[in-house]
Amino acid sequence: MEQVLQFLQELAENNNRDWFEANRTRYTESREKMLFLTDVLINEIRKFDPEITPMNPKDCLFRIFRDVRFSKDKRPYKTNFGSFIAPGGRKSGHAGYYFHVEPSVSFVGGGIYMPPAGPLKAIRKHIERHPEEFLGTINHPDFKAIFPGMMDHQLKTAPKGFAKDHPLIHLLRYKSFAFSARLNNEILINGDFIGEAVKAYRELHKANSFLNEAIDSEKN
Repeated sequence: MEQVLQFLQELAENNNRDWFEANRTRYTESREKMLFLTDVLINEIRKFDPEITPMNPKDCLFRIFRDVRFSKDKRPYKTNFGSFIAPGGRKSGHAGYYFHVEPSVSFVGGGIYMPPAGPLKAIRKHIERHPEEFLGTINHPDFKAIFPGMMDHQLKTAPKGFAKDHPLIHLLRYKSFAFSARLNNEILINGDFIGEAVKAYRELHKANSFLNEAIDSEKN
């Protein structure tokens, strides 16, 4: 992974098409490494999450090319690699398992990030109906040791359909139900990445199952 991190570091310093084309072979080699890691993680996750079926790692890896059409930031390339492994694939709308490789800010995590209105309302309703299950999962000491809290995307007030003084308002205001745990570069380089990721994903499995149960209820 040292070569991948080095490529991304240099890309951040030279984020232009001329440099990228001159280093396309390095990009291809880095991408292949990420696909290999994604494939390994798919097979490891399938050992404890039966909702993860065999899938092509190319369907999990995000493109490095940025969509700059509606952005003030016109840099053409992302300076990270990321893969999202979820039931039904990356675009299924399900909660899943994510890993992000970027010099000094790599992390593993998952859950669901900024879901559309329908699934988000279904998750809030599911938490309202089963608060003990959700709180018991995310507050379990083993879970908290890896994921101390959810990513802080919250409404400033109560979501529509819920009272401002709802006893669970501290959870219902979230717009994402996503978790992350930082990884330092040494873990990526010295070969401990797979073990650390799988350890985190095992803890995340129960939270993902809860979220996907809510999402699937909205779809049916």
